[in-house]
Amino acid sequence: MSFKKEPVTLKIILIGDSGVGKSSVMNRYVNHRFTNMYRATIGTDFLSKTVTIDKDTVTLQIWDTAGSERFQSLGPLLYREAHCCMLVFDVTSKASFSALDVWRKEFLFQAEPQDPADFPFIVVGNKTDLSDREVSRGKALQWCEEIGAEYFEGSAKEDLDVEKPFLRAALSGLRQVITSASLHLREKRHQDLSLCLTCLFFDDKRYITPYSTKNTHWKIQDISR
Repeated sequence: MSFKKEPVTLKIILIGDSGVGKSSVMNRYVNHRFTNMYRATIGTDFLSKTVTIDKDTVTLQIWDTAGSERFQSLGPLLYREAHCCMLVFDVTSKASFSALDVWRKEFLFQAEPQDPADFPFIVVGNKTDLSDREVSRGKALQWCEEIGAEYFEGSAKEDLDVEKPFLRAALSGLRQVITSASLHLREKRHQDLSLCLTCLFFDDKRYITPYSTKNTHWKIQDISR
């Protein structure tokens, strides 16, 4: 008999300064579209895409967040239960790159992941099609190495290497799900074992509980056998 695997849904969060191209990156990946007309995200935006990772069917829930400070109060509701976070910056803006450290720390504070040190971050440098670059690939890689994140860069406008960071985010998120499920199973087994040992202890006739009609006293010499 073959068992059908339950579909996995992963929550991927895109954060970064306003204007770096988070919406463009998401729309290029999901809808294969790009527009030159800039429209700031109001609050949050959401798209989904189904992919296959290691023979598992995975649905990515991709959340695009507003880079404006007035919408940062949405963080606690949006960030929690995320499986991966993509930090997006504009390679032609040194300020947007410098802001990533603040975004990352704010995410960890608001999301409260089970293991902050092991939570997966993907850093994405957008707009590599432009010539007035301010952040070198080497500088971005150095910072990513310091925080334990993976780095990708490309162009949403030119559809250059947009898919790679999302597939990597999906793989990292899937590992988060597997690790979390393994820890949950381990905790459940520990609880079941503790319950089993408790049942065996009180089922032993040498140990009489206060609710027994046979005896209402504990004997130290019996317990120490």
